[in-house]
Amino acid sequence: MRIAIGADHNGYEMKESIKEFVEELGHTVTDYGCHQCAETDYPDVAQEVGKSIQNGDHDRAILVCGTGIGVAITACKLKGIRAALAHDVYSAERAQLSNNAQIITMGAQIIGIEAAKKNVKAYLDVTWEGGSQRKVDKIDQVEKDEE
Repeated sequence: MRIAIGADHNGYEMKESIKEFVEELGHTVTDYGCHQCAETDYPDVAQEVGKSIQNGDHDRAILVCGTGIGVAITACKLKGIRAALAHDVYSAERAQLSNNAQIITMGAQIIGIEAAKKNVKAYLDVTWEGGSQRKVDKIDQVEKDEE
């Protein structure tokens, strides 16, 4: 799969570890930053990663900030994007299986790198097969109603 990854300065170290791990799993990774541990605003990175999903450049994405909340909120502001906060394996799996989430988010100040890797693997190992299609359609309809 083609995976986009991004983080602010709080998630830089976790992103670097996850990027290497995802490549070891055999996926192609594009890193949208930050590229050093310098102050970076998470909305900028989350928007860039989300747009790469919108444009079809990537199949899925992983975003990291201090809590995982800010990047999730930002990514979900983009049309058609479903980003899910996933701090455990079950949530990571269900993000894809139940909600067809294109992006998972995590907080580097909430979970450790090894737990994050397990979550990422769980997310990437499963494929949307229609799960809760009726509910996903309703999520999409909320967005259409706001237009």
